[in-house]
Amino acid sequence: MKNLRSVLIVLVVIVAVAGGGFAYWKSQQSELPDFIASGNGRIEAEEIRVATKYAGRVDEVLVDEGDTVSAGQVLARMDTAELMASQARARAEVAGAEQGIAEAEALIIQRQSELSFAQQQLARANELVKNNNISREQVDQRRADRDVAQAALSAAQAKLVSAQRNVEATEAELSRIQVQIEDSVLKAPRDGRVQYRLAEPGEVLSGGGPVITMIDLSDVYMNVFLPTRQAGLAFVGNEARIMLDAAPGFVIPAKVSFVADDAQFTPREVETRSERDKLMFRVKVRIDRELLAEHIKRVKTGLPGEAYIMLADHQDWPDAFTPNVPDDATLRQSMK
Repeated sequence: MKNLRSVLIVLVVIVAVAGGGFAYWKSQQSELPDFIASGNGRIEAEEIRVATKYAGRVDEVLVDEGDTVSAGQVLARMDTAELMASQARARAEVAGAEQGIAEAEALIIQRQSELSFAQQQLARANELVKNNNISREQVDQRRADRDVAQAALSAAQAKLVSAQRNVEATEAELSRIQVQIEDSVLKAPRDGRVQYRLAEPGEVLSGGGPVITMIDLSDVYMNVFLPTRQAGLAFVGNEARIMLDAAPGFVIPAKVSFVADDAQFTPREVETRSERDKLMFRVKVRIDRELLAEHIKRVKTGLPGEAYIMLADHQDWPDAFTPNVPDDATLRQSMK
């Protein structure tokens, strides 16, 4: 009986706390003007996975978790020993193909000389046969020699074209290998911060295997959910403010960058007004890139807070929402 009484007391306390929390939330909502909507969320940033394009072994990882990196900075390298060997072989094949062009060009010169000689012999025979100095059969033989020389020249010219195509093919293979070698050097696609090292030197990865996860510190936002009535008045470009639990009293300016077309957390079929009021729409509030650049070292993802969104065409914010982003000295002073 005593245990049952203890359980009932605990349940009453939990219900009281929950009810008090809900009442506090409602009171906070009622304090806001009708033209300001609010929702809670966490600071997020665009996540980028830097992965290897081809299967291979990780040779080295040059950054640690938490490092700030710039666009184009080398993050890791894959082992390229086999690719370097293939590249050397491809270069030898290109050299061989170019030698084939030189041989084909020399053969063309030889065949042109032979054709010129055959044409001269035929012309001389045509003159001699007029005076019956040679037989008609000898003229026919000279004509046949001329035709053979012409065919040989055509064959040599075709061989030159084939040699040129062979050079193009071997150069294409060399270029493909060079691209693979370049792709084996993994670089940061944007400025950001390394979040996780997902692979270490010596590990063998398949094509597309992630090596580094980084976050784009120039694309920081908070997702909140608004009910139907407020979401209908929230438009892309509307001004917003973000207040973080970790920095009370500081107001971060932002703007609405996305409003979902479809509701979330909704019943499958909506028939009554009370059910329609439960529809919640995701709204993304994004912090200005220039402001982020000024405070790049202090950008932290995962921090909880509240976003306040100006609805419709209202322009004037209450004084409590005046932007107030502290510098490092002010922030350190506030933490004392």
